[in-house]
Amino acid sequence: MEEITLKEKQFNRWIRVVSVAIPLVVAILFRYKIPDAKPLSFLPPIYATINGITAILLVIAVIAIRNGRRKLHQKLMITNIVLSALFLVMYVAYHMTSETTMFGGTGTIKYVYYFILMTHIVLSISVVPLVLITYSKIYLDDEEGHRIWAKYTFPIWLYVAVTGVVVYVMISPYYPY
Repeated sequence: MEEITLKEKQFNRWIRVVSVAIPLVVAILFRYKIPDAKPLSFLPPIYATINGITAILLVIAVIAIRNGRRKLHQKLMITNIVLSALFLVMYVAYHMTSETTMFGGTGTIKYVYYFILMTHIVLSISVVPLVLITYSKIYLDDEEGHRIWAKYTFPIWLYVAVTGVVVYVMISPYYPY
């Protein structure tokens, strides 16, 4: 039992570091533009698609575990983590080579867009530690802890994935390409 506690403390330390480092690095890189770089304008539809696939796979993973298909659930969740990391790399690469696109809608839709965008951003930051904690629980053979954390992590991660697609669809008419 003590070994698990020590491992859990080590995991928690890394989770804190990664959960702070990722948003900080993204914020720094988001503001940095690579000089004379050609805009990677092909990336937004790709990373929006990755968000959509992630949302679908999250739902399938929950169905899989509810049907006792643990290995399938595990593979799908690891795939979702990889997809999320891939999304993040593409998102940062796009913003390091392209100017920020401003939403051009007016009236009520503008407020709807910014509400969705802001909740998406805030929850995307919070989902990083949630995913890492949830994953660490199962890695440490704490199935009950994993289930408890997954009840919070799943809906937030799903919201982030779905709203990522919604934000893309809403802003895509205003991209300069």
